Order: sequence, then structure tokens, then C-alpha cells
Amino acid sequence: MIKVTHVLCPVDFSPFSARALAHAAALARWYNARLTALHVWTDLVGFDVIPSLREHAAGLGAPSEDMRQTLEQELRRFSERNAGVFPVTTVLSDAPNVEKEVVSQIAASHADLLVIGSHGRSGFERMLLGSVAEKLVRRAPCPVMVVPAHDDTPPGEVRFKRIVCPVDFSASSCHALEFALSLVEEADGHLSLATVLEIPPELQEVPTRDGIDVPRVRAEAAAKALARLRALIPPEAHAYCSIETDVLDGKAYREILRLAGDRGVDLIVMGVSGHGALDRWVFGSNTASVIRGSRCPVLIVRDRSDV
Repeated sequence: MIKVTHVLCPVDFSPFSARALAHAAALARWYNARLTALHVWTDLVGFDVIPSLREHAAGLGAPSEDMRQTLEQELRRFSERNAGVFPVTTVLSDAPNVEKEVVSQIAASHADLLVIGSHGRSGFERMLLGSVAEKLVRRAPCPVMVVPAHDDTPPGEVRFKRIVCPVDFSASSCHALEFALSLVEEADGHLSLATVLEIPPELQEVPTRDGIDVPRVRAEAAAKALARLRALIPPEAHAYCSIETDVLDGKAYREILRLAGDRGVDLIVMGVSGHGALDRWVFGSNTASVIRGSRCPVLIVRDRSDV
């Protein structure tokens, strides 16, 4: 079973990172893990700082001692306000490259999970085209939960009782299933486990003299996929959660989003493989499209061999 001992949440004092911190606190509470809120000060134009320092943010380099004290106080207030009663450690760092500093903090603190919010100016479209969040998704050595800008779950109501986990039977998606099962166990919740037949099965058949029996081929492919799905579920899992298995037809990201919407889920858990795959993922794969369109957080899990 998955163990989480330290959750790291970078914050920029925006409402989007406030929601991310609320989700991070919920996860840390469930796993009895440490929670750290990290703010990386940078003098680059365009990054959020607290209002009292915003007009002075660009071009100052490292913060002065007075500015650092102000930032530390505001970071503590921000963290306590959004993490609820769960204890949170705050870390203030200054660095010219935010994503590199966050990755360094992950390694130094042995964080098991990174929780980030999409940036508020233009949401995930900008995130996927070069923002700090996109780079963290690609570079973080641990699983990353991305809380979308349009997630409006009240902090006190964050939960992960209804989870969708799409599986393509790769090592990374099977590892993602471990996370999904762990979370749904903690919540005593419901898991929707699904696979998508993107390529119509009949197109993979060699035609005979009589052609292709499309209904038969589709039924056989769906039955095989369903059997493979159910074989992934540990027998003991049914004792602590309810699990529903689905074989879907169509474009994967559309079917995943439709299923998540129909089931009213709190979280989507997906696996990705390798840094090369993540580079391709950023520019148009199913995972990127799911994150762009999701109304709930998405947990991205990399195969163990890639971390």
C-alpha cells in the first residue's frame, strides 16, 4: 500500500494556491503526514506576491530583512488560514528559478507528494505552455496533484470519496491504481476503474472472406478488457471500498472527463511514463487534455522506474 509521509505545497498567496493547500492538508491529514507550505520569492515580473509588496516585487533581487519578515508572517497566516486545524510548516526561500528551487526542496525534504494549483491569470492553457506549474509536473520526482483554477471546493469540504482511475495496463497506470486504491481506502469511498478502447477493435482484425463480424469483435474486445481490469483489483479491496469497472469506447480524454462528470468525482488519478513521455504529454496527449478539462484535481503518478 502507498505510504505518504510528507506533502509539499508551493504557494504564491493566490486563491488558486489557497485551494491547493486545502487539498494538501486533507491528504496530509488522511495519511498522518507532515505538511509544508513553500513560498519561493523571485524578482521576476509576473509572479504573485502579497499585495503590500507587489509594487516593489520586480527588480529587487533577494528580499530585505524587513521584507523577509513580512513574507514569513504572511506565509504563516496564509497557511494556517487555508490548512485549517492541521499543523503546517512554512518555508520561505528566494531563488531566480522557481521550479528548480521547488524540485530541490522536494529532494531535500524527502517529500512524497507535491500539490500545486494552476495559475489564476489564464488557467491551464497557460500552465501547459510554459508556466512554473507545467515545469513542475514534468520535473518533480514524486507524484503531483494539480488543483485546477476552476475547482471551487470549500476548504472544509475537501474529500476524495469518489475517484476515477483510467488504466491502459502500462506500469505507470498500474502504479497510479495503487494510489487510487490507497486514497479510496482512506476515504471508505468509491472507485471507478476504467479503460478506453480508442482504436475500434474491428480495425485491428484481418478481414476474412465473409468480412468482419463487428458486434462479435467489439463484444470480445470489451470482455477481454473488462477481465484484465478486474484482475488488477486486489481481492481485499472490496472489503474497504466499492469498485466499479467500465470499458469505454472513444477518444480517451473525452471518455475520462465524461465519466468523471457523470460520477461527480472528487479526483482523477492517472499514470504517465518517463520524461520523454511527459514532454509529449504537455503538447497534446490524453493526460494534458484531461487536466485542461477537469473540474476536479488530477493526481499524476509516474512509473517507479522513472523516479
